[in-house]
Amino acid sequence: MARFNLPSLNTVDAAWSDAPPDPLDDPDLYDGIVWRRSLAYLLDVAVLAVLGLIVWLGLGLLAVLSFGLLFPLQITAVALLPAAYHTFFLGSAGATPGMRFFDVEVRSWIGWRPDYVQAFLQTVLFYATVALTSWLILVVVVFNDRRRTLHDFMAGTVCVRHSRVMTDTLQIA
Repeated sequence: MARFNLPSLNTVDAAWSDAPPDPLDDPDLYDGIVWRRSLAYLLDVAVLAVLGLIVWLGLGLLAVLSFGLLFPLQITAVALLPAAYHTFFLGSAGATPGMRFFDVEVRSWIGWRPDYVQAFLQTVLFYATVALTSWLILVVVVFNDRRRTLHDFMAGTVCVRHSRVMTDTLQIA
């Protein structure tokens, strides 16, 4: 029998109910989130560079052995690696390894960790908006209290400090 990992409709599983806490009521939840997200992304880029090199070399060897027939697979795999990386980690743990290192966590607007669909949506929106605007779209964080980016708004997510969610009165079940 197939087992589906659907989010619970019980609000006890959520870090908060309805909407994220206001930054004026709980400033520690958003403390330094912009810098932490930026540094976390740089760390994730370094991890992705190493993974990309491994995939490129491994599939490159297969491409050579197949007399070039698998070369399109090599290019496709390396191109899709960042989307797969971010979707997997955001959907399974709510944070990439870089985000975990810098104490950042992605939550849905109502407090749950994002599922794989929401994680994929946020990842695709991030890469699409950044590619179309040459990173300028990330200036949106300056104009809102919760320091959300455009892809956060569009995917219905918010980034918070992981340790603050765990230690506040907003306990996770």
